[in-house]
Amino acid sequence: MSDVEVLETDVLVVGSGIAGLTFALKAAEGAEVLLLTKKGRVETNTNYAQGGVAAAVAPDDSPALHRRDTLLAGAGLCHARAVEELVREGPDRVRELADWGVRFSRERGSFALGREAGHSRRRILHAADLTGHEIERALLAAVADHPRIRVLEDHFVWELRTGLDPGSWRSRCTGALTLDVDGGSFGAIDARAVLLATGGSGRLYRHTTNPPIATGDGLALGYEAGAAVANLEFVQFHPTAMHPAGSQAFLVSEAVRGEGAVLRTRDGRDFLKGIHPSGSLAPRDVVARAIDDELRRSGEPYVELDVSSVPAARVKERFPTIAAACAERGIEVPAQPIPVVPAAHYQCGGLLTDWDGRTSLRGLFAAGEVACTGVHGANRLASNSLLEAVVYAHRAARRTLQELHDLEIVPSSARVVPSLDDDGADPDEVENGLRDLMWEKVGIVRSDERLAAAREEVSHLAATPLRRGGDGPGAMRAREVAFMTRLASLVVRCALRRRESRGLHYTESHPQRDSERYLRDTVLAA
Repeated sequence: MSDVEVLETDVLVVGSGIAGLTFALKAAEGAEVLLLTKKGRVETNTNYAQGGVAAAVAPDDSPALHRRDTLLAGAGLCHARAVEELVREGPDRVRELADWGVRFSRERGSFALGREAGHSRRRILHAADLTGHEIERALLAAVADHPRIRVLEDHFVWELRTGLDPGSWRSRCTGALTLDVDGGSFGAIDARAVLLATGGSGRLYRHTTNPPIATGDGLALGYEAGAAVANLEFVQFHPTAMHPAGSQAFLVSEAVRGEGAVLRTRDGRDFLKGIHPSGSLAPRDVVARAIDDELRRSGEPYVELDVSSVPAARVKERFPTIAAACAERGIEVPAQPIPVVPAAHYQCGGLLTDWDGRTSLRGLFAAGEVACTGVHGANRLASNSLLEAVVYAHRAARRTLQELHDLEIVPSSARVVPSLDDDGADPDEVENGLRDLMWEKVGIVRSDERLAAAREEVSHLAATPLRRGGDGPGAMRAREVAFMTRLASLVVRCALRRRESRGLHYTESHPQRDSERYLRDTVLAA
């Protein structure tokens, strides 16, 4: 064990996606901000978001209609006030993104608006089909020019530090123990407040649209520090990842269906037509289960997205990245259909927060996919994720600045680091086993029997010592996998508690919705 170097800051931000960057820009209006990212600053889930940002900015739209669509998709579990804040503030926040330099696509001088599943109006602002990349570019540029924001890349948060407020017995988050991945050295950061904006956990599953960084670090960090988590059973599987999906699937945006594309079996049947009145634009949970059922019934490896009704010029203009990815695979759209399958995409649950991003642990805030604000309920409405991130990062930053004067720096009492060795199992092998069992037993369709088996298998993996190695990347890899096994156990626990089918959680053992007993959040606290 050894001493570590200690840094101090007013606010520590963990994560460089839309939530972390928005929060940093807002908090820097009244505080010094240190932002950490475990990889390069552009490697985020935000960077891969194709579809866009939903907001009621059209003349024929309104926050009330956006609210209705969100509540309907959420299958009864949305927090009404959280949704109200989202749709009310949404238009101002997207205009602020434009003011920060985000170049949204425009038509005749106004925002070009797309439509996606579950939306009753065209309200999806986008930048062609690389919206997340464009938002990331603009926000990173704004952060780079800000004199009160410091960014440390390749720095991994090993654990959150907690302590007692001076003169009280109340525990709070006081900073973090960090690992310099390149240098292999540990450090400590003492902060008045900490925001987790670490994204989601799609890498828990064999097939996912998420990048390798999406290992659920923030959820595990917050839970281990004492913050409550909620609704982790609600994992959204995007219906249309390009086949073969692999470990990081290429996402075919829902906006393609919003332009008129139709999902069909390989023999041309519109199989969603008799399942939901919206057909291929049904909510994601409905579409993903319908595809899963069709593939199990037919034995086919994929279904097809028929794009033939969309004019070729429109495909080229609106979806250049998707068209290019198809061409690389020998698929010429719109003339040829795109083979698609579901893949893990988004976690609707997370660290339980209030309407200002505060977790149950004083001094710890969360925003973006790592947080459970109550907006998404049991199923996220398409393109509400980026909006939620920017709206609630704004609210969390405002609340943080209000509370900073009551949050003193508490020096870390223990400035020692864990010893690293070469004993234990290969982290990559443990991760591969975990991802397989989560896909097979805690996937789109579940059962009591499969979930019980998953609980035992995850428990075994979580108890397996991992080889950390003596370098920074090896140590981070082992810690990431340890976080993944902890998070997987929480997902399984939440799924076992919900003995009904609702939204994204569908179980053959309890196929009906039971609002009398389960119209509530599933909350876990350490």
